[in-house]
Amino acid sequence: MRQTRGRLGAAAVRGRVHLTRILGLLFGILAVGTCGYRWIEGWPWEDSLYMVIITVSTIGYGEVRPLSPGGRMFTMFLIVAGVGLMTYAVGTLGRMVVEGEVQALLGRRRKMSKIRRLRDHYVICGFGRIGKLVAQEFERRPLPFVVVERDEAQVVKIPDHYPVVVGDATEEEVLIRAGIERAKGLVTALHSDADNLFVTLTARGLNPDLFILARYEEERSKRKLLQAGADRVVSPYIIGGTRMAMAVLRPSVIDFIELATTSESLGLQMEEVLVSEGSPLAGVPLAESPIRSEHDVMVVAIKRRSGRMEFNPSARTCPEAGDRLIVIGEVEHLKHLEILARAGKASAAEEGR
Repeated sequence: MRQTRGRLGAAAVRGRVHLTRILGLLFGILAVGTCGYRWIEGWPWEDSLYMVIITVSTIGYGEVRPLSPGGRMFTMFLIVAGVGLMTYAVGTLGRMVVEGEVQALLGRRRKMSKIRRLRDHYVICGFGRIGKLVAQEFERRPLPFVVVERDEAQVVKIPDHYPVVVGDATEEEVLIRAGIERAKGLVTALHSDADNLFVTLTARGLNPDLFILARYEEERSKRKLLQAGADRVVSPYIIGGTRMAMAVLRPSVIDFIELATTSESLGLQMEEVLVSEGSPLAGVPLAESPIRSEHDVMVVAIKRRSGRMEFNPSARTCPEAGDRLIVIGEVEHLKHLEILARAGKASAAEEGR
């Protein structure tokens, strides 16, 4: 990203240098020509400036006043210098415009080609403060994602390497361009509850299996978003207020949660692991499972397929296919456990090889 910004910054500096040079030459030849006619012919300043302009621009209205031999020689000099200057200015400005348009076109085509190749990615609608934080967290994981933003002022703030679709996320065509039909999840973090509702309805109609997380501000919008098809709804204000209160009342608890849930933590992390069909973890009591003995991971809770949450499960508890394990452990251990839970016996044997 820094290299890209460096190249863009260098191009902008070169453009400013060329433009400054063109303007400097233009004003210079106007000043020299005006003073020359004033000195050689003794004309008024107004007539001298007018003669320079029609000469340099090659309009050819004719001489303002009769010219002396010296004035004619000076006029020939202005014609040659003016034509050269105009050729240089038009060529330079044309090159700057064409290069900028070609680079922008090629950049958009590369990004759209990348988006068309994405599968099981996430679509982030809105690149405000919330959308930006979500994108940064996905990038750290890393998880594939596409940003959808309609505000040009926000689009220019999006890092160059982020896949971006410029448009209104409430429109079906824009979501299709973002690959919503192939996406795994969607985060709608627009400022308006009404817009988030429209995005949820549209996305659910295009992809019934999509996981949708929607932001809301008004409490009355929460139920409507859930009815529209959102799987989860969150209010940044409620989360922020609750977190601040907990930081005051239970600072050690907050420290533990941040340690276990922040992706920047290189040690302990809390993750969610899905137990797939055929997994060696399904139907096996936790006491006999390799979760703790081989992978050194602790099961904090089990979310059953029915949606019921079991906290602090006993050693006799048996996870079943479709359950989700809430676990804490080191990053590498969690990765091995996720492979074991997701891929089943065949993948477990493959991992051993």
